[in-house]
Amino acid sequence: MTKADIVNEVAKKTGLERIQVQRIVESFMESVETSLSKGNNVYLRGFGSFVVKKRAKKTARNISQKTTIVIPAHKIPSFKPAKVFVNKVKSLK
Repeated sequence: MTKADIVNEVAKKTGLERIQVQRIVESFMESVETSLSKGNNVYLRGFGSFVVKKRAKKTARNISQKTTIVIPAHKIPSFKPAKVFVNKVKSLK
């Protein structure tokens, strides 16, 4: 499902215009992105959490050049689904 599919689905269910729904969806995504970029997590009860995870420094190998590379510690965004969400997906056949 793409962002356009989500916009169309929400527009059908709510009766709002597609343009309005697109602005709302994009605004939601921007709010989540802004919050995560500031280091704050976003919790949506019954759906899941958008969290910032810390990755430790590690060494990796560049096999084409046969050298080792040090990957510095960094943070990445991650999504952790709620248990209710996970159970709904698990119950699908």
